[in-house]
Amino acid sequence: MKARRLLTALLFAVLVSGVFTFWLSRRMARAARADVPKKQRYVAASKPLDAGELLKPGSLQLVNWPAATPLLGGFSKIEDLAGRIVLYPLPKGEPILERQLAAAGSGAGLTAKIPSGMRAISVRSDEVVGVAGFLLPGTHVDVLMTYHSVTAPEPQTLTVLEDVVVLAAGQQIQPQADGKPISVNVVTLLLKPEDAEKLVLATSLGGIYFVLRNGADQQLSASPPVGLTQLAGVPAPSLPLATGAPTSKLRSSPRPYEVETILGDKRVVNDFH
Repeated sequence: MKARRLLTALLFAVLVSGVFTFWLSRRMARAARADVPKKQRYVAASKPLDAGELLKPGSLQLVNWPAATPLLGGFSKIEDLAGRIVLYPLPKGEPILERQLAAAGSGAGLTAKIPSGMRAISVRSDEVVGVAGFLLPGTHVDVLMTYHSVTAPEPQTLTVLEDVVVLAAGQQIQPQADGKPISVNVVTLLLKPEDAEKLVLATSLGGIYFVLRNGADQQLSASPPVGLTQLAGVPAPSLPLATGAPTSKLRSSPRPYEVETILGDKRVVNDFH
C-alpha cells in the first residue's frame, strides 16, 4: 500500500515537473526570439568593385542588415542595379547605395563621373604646368594665364578660375593608392559651362598654369592681374579721371590774340580773348 502511494506521488511529481519544464522552455524560447533583431536584406557587392565598373548580377549578392537601422538609398533587388555604373571603389560585402552610382543612362567611364549641369574639358599639360606630376584625380587647383593686352604692352598674369576639381589625369580617373606623382600630358577638369568657355579663351590667348590648393579651402580671392610693374615693386600708375569730370579744369585758358587796325596815320590795337 505504501509502495503504491509512493509510486503515485513520484509519478505526480514527474508530471508536474515535466509540465513546468515545458512551460518554462516555451517562455524562454519566446523571449529568445523576441531578442533577435529583425533583418532586412540589401544588395551588396559580392567582390571588390572598381570605380567605373559596370554592375552585373554575378558581382552582386544579398546581405542581411538590421531592420531597425534601414539604409537610405539602399536596394533590395539585384535586378534594380544591373547595368548601373559604380562611381567609387567598393569592398566586398558592403551594401550599395544610390549616391555611389552614376545616374541611370549616363554611360560608362569618365562620363559617369560628370554631375548633371557640369562639363569635362581637357587641356594640355607638362612637367611645369602639371605641378611636377601632382595633379591627381580629385585634387583642387586654380588656373592662371599670362597674356598681352592692347592697353598694356607688358605681359600680365591673371587668375582665370579658382577651386577647380581635376577629374582625370591622363586616362586615370582614380588616384593611386600610394599617392605617387604621375607625369601626364593631358589634364581633364570639371567645370561649369561658362567656366569651360573661359578656359578655352584663356588657352587661345596665352599659356596657362595650374596652382595646387587645399581641397578644404573654398575661399575665393578676386586678385587683380599682375604685370612687370608690380613684379618690380613699382606702384601701379594712377588711373585716369572718371568720364564726366569737369573739362574746364583739364584745359588751359585760351591765349589772347591782338588785332592791329591802321587808319591813315592812326594805329589801333585791340585784344581779343
